[in-house]
Amino acid sequence: MKQAKIFLLEDDVNLSETIVEFLEDKGYIVSPAYDGDEAEELIYEDRYDLYLLDVNVPGINGFELLKKARENDDSVPAIFVTSLNSMKDLEKGYKSGCDDYLRKPFELKELLFRIQTLLKREFFHLNKESIKIDSDIEYNLLTNELLVSGKVQRIQNKEALLLKLFLQKKGEIISHDVIYDTLWSYDEVSSDTALRTYIKNLRKIIGKDKIVSIKKLGYQFTTK
Repeated sequence: MKQAKIFLLEDDVNLSETIVEFLEDKGYIVSPAYDGDEAEELIYEDRYDLYLLDVNVPGINGFELLKKARENDDSVPAIFVTSLNSMKDLEKGYKSGCDDYLRKPFELKELLFRIQTLLKREFFHLNKESIKIDSDIEYNLLTNELLVSGKVQRIQNKEALLLKLFLQKKGEIISHDVIYDTLWSYDEVSSDTALRTYIKNLRKIIGKDKIVSIKKLGYQFTTK
């Protein structure tokens, strides 16, 4: 199963180490930073599945860090974990682009619950109802339908799951293991033959050039 990558900005070394140890025990990959300037560099150098951000840290503060990330089309879900607890701070946090706000002190189990809840969601921070795939092809985010020239194109459930994965990770090379984890549940047997069939069927609809096979690595979705 795919391990989610979490970026943690927390300048309290003891608390940071506690969070890292707890989340790694739960199967997550955690990359810590201790000041905002270091954090800004790291989130632009690598891709993460979720941000955990303190606010009052050395360098650029957490609010400004996330605001700048959102201005650069960074849609990674984010949770502020901070001792700031006024309504004004809460409002500022959400306006800067966070998805959740957890006040210190907190229970580690509550943090885990909030992380798990966010990671189950799809298509963060897209202020639109659909994603354009081609001039006449789009994916409706509200109805979860693939539209060709405005008409619903029927696809199988696993083909729909695969398309949503491609749209979420556009431009990334998605490994076969990640695709298998997305398409098949723990009690199902994954099938490379079936995957190739799903790829073939999607290519017929959206264009062969949009799903690129990367030898021995996986697939990459592109709209160029």
